Amino acid sequence: MGIRAERVEGQLRKEISKILQEDLKDPRIGFVTITRIDLTGDLRYARIYFSIMGDDAAREEGLKGLKSAIGFIRKLIAERMNLRYVPELYFILDKSIEYSINLEKTFERIKNEHKDSQAGDKEV
Repeated sequence: MGIRAERVEGQLRKEISKILQEDLKDPRIGFVTITRIDLTGDLRYARIYFSIMGDDAAREEGLKGLKSAIGFIRKLIAERMNLRYVPELYFILDKSIEYSINLEKTFERIKNEHKDSQAGDKEV
């Protein structure tokens, strides 16, 4: 990816985060974090990966809210950024944070079980 695409990704991330915090008033969209943006080389399409705090139902509602606000978000991006074409936006729920938390919990559980089994061996 070129330097321009990386710059545009960074600026898009900032602007979309700002829009989500300050401009969107949809109650379905809770605390949203943009985790990463994948922009095509021609700057026409952007996949925006995000995470939302809450249960599965809250995440699904948040995704619906974001998808319904795509036109509004693109309009604000067009006003704020000097781009020839405003990229088509695709919001994708990023489950990598959840996965990491579950992995960490699993490792902690295994570590505790290992300690317990070692303590039991010493008592015998």
